[in-house]
Amino acid sequence: MTIHEIVSLVQGKILCGNVGEEDFVEYCFASDLMSDVLTVRRSDFMLITGLSNVQSIRTAEMSDLKYVMLVRGKTPPQPMIELAEENGIVLIVCPYSMFKASGILFQAGLKGVF
Repeated sequence: MTIHEIVSLVQGKILCGNVGEEDFVEYCFASDLMSDVLTVRRSDFMLITGLSNVQSIRTAEMSDLKYVMLVRGKTPPQPMIELAEENGIVLIVCPYSMFKASGILFQAGLKGVF
């Protein structure tokens, strides 16, 4: 599924990062525990989290992730946006709960990493 399709499904907004028509995601992982994210052995997934601080971007950077979605209508602080931009990470915000966003994306065909 393309990033633009994902953003549309969850009524989200891209805050930073360059997204082309070829940007495609097949897997997602939802967690507020960044230690759990670091246990995932793949890097081709989008992180869905409610943790709106630089730690989530640092974790994405360490995990070689390109996409992070913040849920629950969180407004990330400017340093978080800047760090995502510096690292080429697409940062998306969404008004839905983690449960609802994950359910919508799963129903649309995205797969979990486990």
